[in-house]
Amino acid sequence: MPNRICRFFIILASAAVLASCEGTFGAKEDDAAAPGAGTTESGTGDAGSTATTAGVDSSGAFQGHPLDDPSSPLSNRTVYFEFDSSEIMPQDREIIQAHARYLAANTSASVTLEGHADERGTREYNIALGERRANAVRQLMTLTGASGQQIRTVSYGEERPVAEGHDEESWRLNRRVEVIYRTR
Repeated sequence: MPNRICRFFIILASAAVLASCEGTFGAKEDDAAAPGAGTTESGTGDAGSTATTAGVDSSGAFQGHPLDDPSSPLSNRTVYFEFDSSEIMPQDREIIQAHARYLAANTSASVTLEGHADERGTREYNIALGERRANAVRQLMTLTGASGQQIRTVSYGEERPVAEGHDEESWRLNRRVEVIYRTR
C-alpha cells in the first residue's frame, strides 16, 4: 500500500512540474500576441508600424509575435515550384525549415499546407500535383523537427489561383504551397 501512495505522489509531482512549464511557455506567447501589442489606438506604434504589424522599439528591434516580423523568414508563407514538379527549390528550404523550427518550439501551433497548381493539366492531375507539393513541404518540416500532428495538408489543384492570367508569370505564381497558421 505505501508503494502505491509513493507512485501516486511521484505522478502528481511530475504532472505539476509539466503543467507549470506549459503555463509559463504559453503565457509568454500569449503576451506577445496580445491585440494591439506595440501599436496605439490610431494604428501606429513608436516606429510608425501599422495596426496589422507589431511595433519596433527605439533600438530597431521588432516587438511582437515572431510570425508578424516582416524581416523574419516566418513572414514568407508561400513556397513556389517549377512546372510539373514537387521538388522544393533550394532558396525555399530555409523558409520551410524556419516554419518547422517555429512549430517544433511552439507545440500548440498548427498549420495547413495548401497545395496549388497552374491551370495546365487535367483537374485530377493538378489535385494530385498540389498534394505532392504539400506533402513535400510537410516532409521537410517533419525532418526539421515539426510534429506530424501539427501539420495538415490539402490540395486545391488549379481551383484557387492567385493570378488569373494565361501566361507564364500567372502560372508561376499559381504553382505554390501556402503555409496557413491555424493556431499560433
